[in-house]
This record gives sequence, C-alpha cells and structure tokens, in this order.
Amino acid sequence: MKTSNFAFFFLILVFTVACQDDGDENGTETPNQVVLDDTPYAFDAQGLPPPSALQADNALTEQGVKLGKMLFFEPMLSKNEVMSCGSCHNQATGFSDIAQFSVGVDGLFGARQAMAVFNLAWHTNEFFWDGRANLLRNQALMPITDPLEMNETLDNVLAKLSASDLYADQFIRAFGDAEITSVKMGLAMEQFMLSIVSGNSKYDRYQQGMEELTESEMRGLELFEMEYNPFFPEFSGADCQHCHGGPNFENDLYMNNGLDSDAEFQDIGREAVTGDPADKAKFKVTTLRNIALTPPYMHDGRFATLEEVVDHYNEGIKASSTADGAILATQSTGLLLTDQDKVDLVNFLHTLTDETFASNPEYANPF
Repeated sequence: MKTSNFAFFFLILVFTVACQDDGDENGTETPNQVVLDDTPYAFDAQGLPPPSALQADNALTEQGVKLGKMLFFEPMLSKNEVMSCGSCHNQATGFSDIAQFSVGVDGLFGARQAMAVFNLAWHTNEFFWDGRANLLRNQALMPITDPLEMNETLDNVLAKLSASDLYADQFIRAFGDAEITSVKMGLAMEQFMLSIVSGNSKYDRYQQGMEELTESEMRGLELFEMEYNPFFPEFSGADCQHCHGGPNFENDLYMNNGLDSDAEFQDIGREAVTGDPADKAKFKVTTLRNIALTPPYMHDGRFATLEEVVDHYNEGIKASSTADGAILATQSTGLLLTDQDKVDLVNFLHTLTDETFASNPEYANPF
C-alpha cells in the first residue's frame, strides 16, 4: 500500500514538472523577469582629467551604455537594414571612415569627411564639423534621416525596433519600460559614445614615466609646442599647441585654418548654423589623438597623409576674410620647418595613437 501511494505521488510530481517545462518552452507560463537596472557605468578617464561634458540628465548606466552600443551597430537604423553608425565610424580607424566621403545606403556620398567618435565626454562645443547638433543625443539621430546617409525615417526605425523582443527587453533594463522612442534612442546612443575613451597612447605613457620617446619623437614634441618665430628661425617651431593643446589636443573652437581663399570657398561651415558671416568656412577643431589612424584630413578630406597636412601649415596657408590671425601671420615665411623637422613632427603625431583603444572589446560590435 505504501509503495502504491509513493508511485502515485511520484507520477503526479513528474506530470506537474513536465507541464511546467512545456510552459517554459512555449513562453506561456514564465513571467517576464526583465526589470530596470540602473547600475552606474564605471567611467574610466584613463588618466585624462575628469570629463567636462557628461550630462547630468543622462547619467551613464551599464544597461544604457549597452543599449547605446547595440543601437550604434544596429543596421535596422538604415533604410536597407545594411548600414549602421559603425559602418562609417570604424573602431580600428579611430571610429572614423578612411574614405574621403562615406557612401550612404543609396550610393550617395556624404558632404564632409566622417569625424572620429571618441573622447566626446570632453567636447563642450556642439557636434558635427559645423556644430549644428547642440547635444550628442541630437547628433546621434541626424544620420538616420539624412538622405545622403541612412535615409530612413524615425517612425520606421521605431517600428522595426519595437518588433524585436531583444530591444524591448533592453529598453526595459535601460529605461524601465518597453516603450521605444527616438528620445530614448538618442539618450542611449549618447551614453555609449560618451563612454568611448582613448588615453593610452605612447605619449600618455611617456607623460606617466612609463615609456621613452625616441630622439625624433622628442624633437617633434618640442616643435609641436614651440611657437613660430620668424626672427630667430633656429628657435622657431610648428606652433601647434595653440589650436591643439591640452590633454585632448583640441581647443573646442571653430576656426578657419587657411585652406582656401574667399573665392575658393565651397563650404561655408559654421556660418550655415550661426548665420554670422564671421563664421564663414570655420570648422570644428578636432583632436589630434589617434590622428595617424584617421586619414584623410580636414573637413573635406583633401589631405591623404599627415605629411600633406604639415606641408599645408608650413607653406600652403591661403589668406581669406575669416582665416585665423595667428595662422595668417605665418603666411609670408611659412613655419620655416626643415625636411627633418617635418619628419620629426609626424613621428611625434604617431605617438598619439592608442592601439589598445582601437581593439578594446568594450567598444566593439556586440552582434
């Protein structure tokens, strides 16, 4: 009798477990356990000063950064579902595009060279070459609807993402509910892009006393920091630090660096945003970190090599109504750089390359 009772209860237990397992497999009995996770993201400044551009109303969280990375590499954001932000901002090339102009989903070329995406947590003067996006969250959405780039509508993107359980779950983790909106998309992508940091170049290790620069690199550093002095050529430098100074090697300004005369202007730059003629042909001064990874150079990618860039500043400055005064002051004589000076300067610029950043799995495509 005892044996029979035991067998009976054992069969009921097996039947109950089997039913529960079947329910799990069909997704009908298991409640959704995905919840908000606002664990703060451990931002690593990598030895750089505390960032100045993190947004108080969009604190970085682990799940927000994760969602932003998913969206950054998500091809569903484009019309043909092939192109993502990462298509034109490749990690191996400093999150930039080494093509002069990126090609959009319809085979059209972009209007300007794709900018590098890193150390944006230290940028305080808007985004894009002309600064038309006040916040990074706004910048993140603009390429989606640009007909030269991803050429998609935000409504279509939201519909595609909303049909994905993967994204519904991740929006819950990041924002507390499954509703997918363009505002949340911008906030998440802002979080990811702000998390991308590069501060481990040979130059940084030299600054920390961990590595030595070669004789040529050290001479290049001296030229980089030394002011232009036409009266004492032997003490005249490349005078780079005025525009590319500080720990991030930029100055948060928009400048005309003598690329063209007034008659040659093809792109009015910052003026298109401000409406101020004094801003004509002025563009955002970019960081020189990882500059060797991010050719070609200038807003229109006209220079293929760093050597060409150095030649421009040494002997190619053109006068115009909005060219920077300090740059124009060198036009009559050039920077007086010798051939060896140019080699040394370029060798120093190569010390700003951060190899660990270019392969850091924290920033890599998650798919």
